[in-house]
Amino acid sequence: MVDGVAVEPRGAWRSVKPYLEKESLAAFFLGISSGFPFAMIAATLTTRLAQDGIDKSTVTAFSLAFLVYNLKFLWAWVVDGVRLPVIGRLGQRVSWMLVVGLLVMAAVINLALARPADDIWWTAVSAVLVGIAGATFDIIIDAYRIETLKPYQLGTGSGMSQYGWRIGAAAAGATALVVADRMGWQAAYIACAGFALPAMITALVLGEPPRRKVEIARKGMAEMWQSVSGPFVEFFRRSGALMVLLFILVHKIGDTLANLTFRLLFDDLGFTNDEIAIYDIGVGFWALIIGVFVGGVIYARLGLKKSVLISLVLMAVSNLSFAFLAAAGKSNLGMAAAIGFENFASGYGGVVVVAYFSALCDLRFTAAQYALISAGSSIVGRFITGTTAGTLIEDMGYFNFYVLTTVLALPGIVLFWWMMRTGLVDAAMGTAGGGEDGNVDTPH
Repeated sequence: MVDGVAVEPRGAWRSVKPYLEKESLAAFFLGISSGFPFAMIAATLTTRLAQDGIDKSTVTAFSLAFLVYNLKFLWAWVVDGVRLPVIGRLGQRVSWMLVVGLLVMAAVINLALARPADDIWWTAVSAVLVGIAGATFDIIIDAYRIETLKPYQLGTGSGMSQYGWRIGAAAAGATALVVADRMGWQAAYIACAGFALPAMITALVLGEPPRRKVEIARKGMAEMWQSVSGPFVEFFRRSGALMVLLFILVHKIGDTLANLTFRLLFDDLGFTNDEIAIYDIGVGFWALIIGVFVGGVIYARLGLKKSVLISLVLMAVSNLSFAFLAAAGKSNLGMAAAIGFENFASGYGGVVVVAYFSALCDLRFTAAQYALISAGSSIVGRFITGTTAGTLIEDMGYFNFYVLTTVLALPGIVLFWWMMRTGLVDAAMGTAGGGEDGNVDTPH
């Protein structure tokens, strides 16, 4: 206080304060619950199957369960428009959060009871059920996050969401590994089901998002079809929408293809569960924390477009670190370096890319449009992983495989650079970015 007048905090506190706003904290807790179902059918299930003696081609085929996430736009409109009976009195977003959260918990417990060595097909069905429940949970979580955050909070909120996502995935993954070594995989999965609770509690505490815009209720079949098609029609009417969609589809092919095979590499190199927990989850967690922080700083200084371009380059280069690890063989230092760089790039990209994708949404169709965007961002990579990754690794070896994933990242870099130069990035923005033009590239 100077001469009786309150002075606004400066320096470090001004940088930290946005992360402590209730909307940003909400994004953090939502992220925790969003991350854990993915972990249950990603690296954790890969390790479980590998340790049960399932062959590589079958293990990588399980990544097709993730395709459910890429199809979630088909039913996302239900979350936007269908009011649940009785519990719907709590609000559209809150009621769906609670119901779907319970479904996620039930699906994870069901997967816990599956026995891969005895019935691989039922295990596959159980993994798909987790994928369906987790994808639906993501629909409501993403919509709640975007509608809760103010336009100037998109960068900070995306960062906090990534913090939460990583903590949820890492904590669930570490819990599963540690419990599995001591009590078996069934107990491990059951122990992780409770990670759905943070999002459910957040929705109950904060209530309905203040920025949510509601479309007029639909009655007839024609109006119902309009409620289904409306989000897509609105998006594709924008200038440059097709090029934006192409970027969404191709920008993450190499990164997705690489990420879903890391645990196979670690298992073949001879790393133990405890070593994986320490380096993959422990070192990776702190590297991601740093990456998210750096992403927030760069986003504020350079704006959205330049920040996204940098993240695309980082994600491409990060795949090379695993090629070097494969060539070096088992090395704790090598694993820490590869995991550290990859997670730094992932954390940085999570802030700026998620902020960009969030800004693309129209607030009338948040759930449906973000589901379309997020689903498209990894569908090609997941399909390639599920159909050919195991065979590619066996034919090419890990080193050449990870070099290939780096090359596959180049088209996304070139396309986004071209979109920047032609103005298509700004032209295709949605109302969630704030203002009529939706431009969020000006630092706040």
